[in-house]
Amino acid sequence: MSENITRKTGRRSPHGAPADSDAEHEARTDSEVEHGAPADKDGAPADRDVEVVVVGAGPAGLQAALTLGRVHRDVVLVDAGEGRNAPAAHLHNVVTRDGTPPAEFRRIARGELAAYPTVEVRDGRVTRLRVAEDVSAAEEEVGEKEGGERGGTAYLVELADGSRLSTAKVVLATGVRDELPDVPGVADLWGDLVAHCPFCHGHEFAGRRVAILGAAPAPHLAALLRPVASEVVVLTHGEAAPDGLPAVVVTDRVTEVTRSGDGVLVRLAGGGTLEVAGVFVATTLHQAAPFAEQLGLAANGSGCVRVDERCRTSRPGVYAAGDMAHVEALPMPMTSVAQAIASGSLAGATAAAELIADEQAAVARAG
Repeated sequence: MSENITRKTGRRSPHGAPADSDAEHEARTDSEVEHGAPADKDGAPADRDVEVVVVGAGPAGLQAALTLGRVHRDVVLVDAGEGRNAPAAHLHNVVTRDGTPPAEFRRIARGELAAYPTVEVRDGRVTRLRVAEDVSAAEEEVGEKEGGERGGTAYLVELADGSRLSTAKVVLATGVRDELPDVPGVADLWGDLVAHCPFCHGHEFAGRRVAILGAAPAPHLAALLRPVASEVVVLTHGEAAPDGLPAVVVTDRVTEVTRSGDGVLVRLAGGGTLEVAGVFVATTLHQAAPFAEQLGLAANGSGCVRVDERCRTSRPGVYAAGDMAHVEALPMPMTSVAQAIASGSLAGATAAAELIADEQAAVARAG
């Protein structure tokens, strides 16, 4: 077995019965496997039946797996090895981990998960996520009404290596992709001297001049950065400046940003230049993975998945955590590692609670 997979015995099946040991699982016949896990449209069975699959191993996914592992729920965490904060040298605003490199954070978290016998961390990429073909609409309706608060549906999770997982619950923690302003140099400096979050990067520019690129985010960002920076400059990039900004306003278009020593040189269309310690921008968010669309999940105006106060999506048994999702009352997600951890914990706890409800409902029906 590969060293990058943590797989132990003592699992439960998604239906509440104790699972086979690894040796027993390997010894099962093809017929047993076929009858024990939902098949895909070609009739091929899933390779493993698991209570919860967590897709995405950033802070939200790692925490969801830990929360489920703490109560010995059978969970597979699929890690594609990608993260939104990968370009950043350090993550901040996380108590006990302030200043930790993102890769080190992930290494520590994965090491902690190895202590839990029902958690498997699998390096790989999910390519498709869908309702199992042999779960009918009628069965799904019965599951929702009688199988617990939101339970009853089985899902197939297909990976790039050809393996398949069947599961009762799915936690999506795949994050978002940032579409950056179309200004030369911004992408090259992204995550270092160009950032979007003062809580994550503002302190590192303390006592120096900083710039905000774009008129739309200027009021909020300028107010946040005013106590931090010696001077805040709003580069409206040819747009009209909002009234009452606590900042210097430059309306000329920005033609390029480049590294200059430990700061940024901003070049303007009129020929002028400006030296700043860093540049803050607003980004457009896009789902980093196609699974919300594949499952037809309801979305907010921000493009993020809509969840309720317990991280439940519009589809039974599917939860979303981290910056890919937020409640309808918010205009956008709070994009921070701490918030991702909190929502991952909540999603994991909700999945565990609904597994219990499913089990209790099954016992009641059998009685």
